[in-house]
Amino acid sequence: MAGDTHVAEAANNQIDIVGHILDKKFLELPFVDPDHLLAGTVDLPSFELFGIDMSITRHVVMMWVASLLMVFMLLKAFRRPREVPSGFANFFEAIVVFLRDEIVIPIMGEDGKKYLPFLLTIFFFILFCNLLGLIPYSATATGNINVTAALSLCSFLVMLGAGIANNGIFGYIKSLIPSGVPPALLLILIPVEIISLFVKPFALCIRLFANMIGGHVAILVFLGLIIILENVWVAIGAVPFAVAIYMLEIFVGFIQAFVFTLLSAVFISMAAHPDH
Repeated sequence: MAGDTHVAEAANNQIDIVGHILDKKFLELPFVDPDHLLAGTVDLPSFELFGIDMSITRHVVMMWVASLLMVFMLLKAFRRPREVPSGFANFFEAIVVFLRDEIVIPIMGEDGKKYLPFLLTIFFFILFCNLLGLIPYSATATGNINVTAALSLCSFLVMLGAGIANNGIFGYIKSLIPSGVPPALLLILIPVEIISLFVKPFALCIRLFANMIGGHVAILVFLGLIIILENVWVAIGAVPFAVAIYMLEIFVGFIQAFVFTLLSAVFISMAAHPDH
C-alpha cells in the first residue's frame, strides 16, 4: 500500500507536456465547469464518414478561428482603401509590399506576381495560427504535423503546376535531370533527383512543425519545474525564463511564416525556371 501511495504521489507531481501539445477532441476553456473554473473542457463533435474519422478537434477549430480572423481583419483593414493607410491597413500593407518587393519579384521575377495571392495566403494563415497558439487556452495548429504536411502539400502542388505550366510535362521531367550527364550516372542521378523533389515539401513540413512545437515544450518545461520540484522559489528563475521564451515565440511566429513563404517561392521559381 505504501508503494502504491508513493507511485500515486509521484504521478501527481508529473507534468503531461506531450498531452498539452497534442491534438484533442475537446477545448480547454475557463468558467465552463463550476467544479473546475480554470480547467473546464468542452467536448467537440465526433463522427465518421465512410469509415473515416471526421471528428472536429481543437486544432481544426483553431484553423477555423485563424481563417475567420484573417479574413475579418483583412476585410476591415481594406474595406475603405485610403491613399495613406493607417492602423491594421498600414500593418498588412507593409507586409504585402515587403513580400512582393523583397521576396517574390527578386526570386521569381515579374512573372511571380501571379503566385503572390497564394504566397500571401500561406504567410498570413501560418502567422495567425502561430500567434493564436500563444493565447492561453488555445492551441497551435501549426504544431500539428498533419497541418504542416497539408500546407507543404499545397506548396508542392503549386510547384509542380508551375513547372508543368511553364515547361510542359515532358519538359519539366527532363529539367529534373542535368544535361550532359554520362548515361552511367543516370542510374544514380534519377533516383536522387526524384527523392530531392519530395524532400522539399518534407523539409517545409518538418521545419515549421519542429520550430513551433519546440518553443511550447520549452515554456511548459520551465513552468513545470515549479510543480515537479514542489518549491515556490523555483518560480523566481523559471517564470522569467518562460516569459523570455514566450516573447521569443512571438518573433519566431513571424519568422517561421516568412521562412515557409520564402522557401515556397524559391521552390516554385526553381520548378518554373529550371534553367535559371
